[in-house]
Formats: sequence, C-alpha cells, structure tokens
Amino acid sequence: MPIAPDPTPWAFPHHSTWDPEDDLVALGADLEAGTLLTAYRLGLFPMPVTLEREELGWFSPVERGVLPLDGLRVSRSLRRSARTFEVRVDTAFDEVVAQCGSRERPDGWITPDFARAYGRLHRLGWAHSVEVWRGDRLAGGLYGVSIGGLFAGESMFHRERDASKVALLALVDLLRDEHADRRVLDVQWQTPHLASLGVVRRPRAEYLEQLAGCLDLPEPAGLRLDD
Repeated sequence: MPIAPDPTPWAFPHHSTWDPEDDLVALGADLEAGTLLTAYRLGLFPMPVTLEREELGWFSPVERGVLPLDGLRVSRSLRRSARTFEVRVDTAFDEVVAQCGSRERPDGWITPDFARAYGRLHRLGWAHSVEVWRGDRLAGGLYGVSIGGLFAGESMFHRERDASKVALLALVDLLRDEHADRRVLDVQWQTPHLASLGVVRRPRAEYLEQLAGCLDLPEPAGLRLDD
C-alpha cells in the first residue's frame, strides 16, 4: 500500500462555493504530499498561475478532460509502432518528470518545486511513470497520480514519434481490469491533440460524481508497490 503522508493543514473551499464559470478554484497552500492528495480527492490539481512568481493555483476545470478507457483511438500504425518499443513502469520517474518539464517545451510549466513535490509522492507510492524505451534510451513517457480508481495524468513527452501515445496506450491497458467501468483517467483539459486520441469533456459536476465513486477502488495491479 502507498504510505500515507502527514495530513494537510490547509482547508480547500467546498465545491458548492466554486465559481461555475471559472477553472481556478483557489490560490495558495503548498505542494506537500498531504496537500496534493487531499486536493486530488476533491477534484483539484495544482499549477503555477504565473511562472515568474510561481503563485500556486488550484484548478477544477468547468469542462474536465477525461479519457474513457474504452474510448482510446488506436490506429494500426500506432499498434505497429507500439511493438517496436519496450514499456516499463516506475523505473525512471524523475527523468520522465524532467523531460516533461523541459524549458525547451513552449508550454512547459513544471517548476523545480513541482518536480520535487511529485518525486516525494512517487517515493510514497502515489505517483507513477509509464515509460517507453528504445533499448537503453528513454523515448517517451508520462506520469501522474494514482488514488484508488483515479489516475490523474499530469504530463507526457516524446523524443521519438508515437512514444507518448504508446505510453498512454500502455496506461490504458494497465487500468483495464475488473473495475475498469468505474476507473477514471483524468487528463485535466481536452486539447485538440488529446481529443484526437479519444479524450472527451465532462461537466465538473459529472466529473466530481465519477470521482467520488472511484476512490474506494483498489489501485491497478500494475501500479501496486508489492507487484
């Protein structure tokens, strides 16, 4: 089982008070493990509001990006590409986060504080990486937070064509078990690229209802510490 951190000293606003037209719910708090886990269980995730000041914002999109586990669009070419890579889990978590947070990426937002915070979650057993390898070279991957039946995807990257898509395909396969109909694969926002892969939008209230119904599930076998 993952190790429970110290509880957070912060109180997040109740969802009944959230602005129905604003993705940003709160400002402040910290990135301690207990704070992060509390936030994810409430349907929130952190991002810096401004990179210069690194002001911490907590978001719950009005329209949440979710990938139904039976909705991933996999082309024949992607299936062929997947057979040329090796997929591993949790063997290079810090490197995956570093690549996702590379300042060479135009939309990079993962600050050193975020990298350290998710590294702590990983060491406690709550954050995981799905990695795509070409021999000894890390070709792509993704990372996120797993709580019961929730996998909250944070970011992905690729160094080779299709490598991040292969990581997503592998993650979906990991989540497909006897509880797959209740599991939630959260990707925060639907982008055109993610929409092309099958990501749909869920109204906030619907997402929060799905979230509440999945947190009591066991973690997928492929992500458990004892596997």
